[in-house]
Amino acid sequence: MKRVAPFVALILVLGRAASAFAADPRYPDWPCNQIKVPELSVAAIWTGPPIDDVGDTWERDPQIKDLVVRLAARRTPLDDAEKTIGDFLAASAQDKQTRAKLLFAGLFATLNRERAVVMNGIERFAQRRALVADRIKSEARQMRELQDAPNRDESKVNELTNSIEWDTRVFEDQRKTISYVCEVPIIIERRLGALARAIQQSIE
Repeated sequence: MKRVAPFVALILVLGRAASAFAADPRYPDWPCNQIKVPELSVAAIWTGPPIDDVGDTWERDPQIKDLVVRLAARRTPLDDAEKTIGDFLAASAQDKQTRAKLLFAGLFATLNRERAVVMNGIERFAQRRALVADRIKSEARQMRELQDAPNRDESKVNELTNSIEWDTRVFEDQRKTISYVCEVPIIIERRLGALARAIQQSIE
C-alpha cells in the first residue's frame, strides 16, 4: 500500500495546480502557460495593403489556392516557403499587390483556422485529463475506506492499487503531451508571421 501514497499525493497536488493556475479564468479548460487568444488579428501580423475587400476570393484562384496549401503546411521548410513567395510575386509584376493580398488572405484564413482546431483539441485533451485526475481522487477515497474497514479485502486493495498506478501513469503521460501540444499554436503563429513578412518584403 505504501507504493500508492506518492502517486496519490502527486495527483492531488497537480489537480489543484491545474485548476488554480489557469492562465485566464475565462477559459478554465485552457492548460497552457500562454494566454488563450481565440482568434488572431490581421493588424498584429500584416502591415501590407488592406485585405478587407478580399474575403474568400483567394479560394477561386487555383494557383493561389494551391500555393496557400503548400506554404501553410509545416512539412514545407520555412526557407523554401519564403523563397517560393519571392519567386511567385516577382513573376506577378503587373498585379503584384493584388496577388500579395490574395496570398496573405489565404494564408491567414488557413493558418488561423488550423490554429483554432489545434486549440480546441488542446482543451478537449485537458478535459479528459481532468476526468482522469477525478477518477484517481475517487479511487484514493475508496482506498482509504478499504484501509479503514475492520476486515479489509486484500484482493480489492491490490486491484485498486493497480488501477491507481495505471491511471497515474496515464495522467503523467498526458501532462508530458500537453507541454508539447501547447507549443503548436505558437509554431503556427510564428509561421504565419514569417510568411507575412516574406510577402511584405516582396512587394516593398
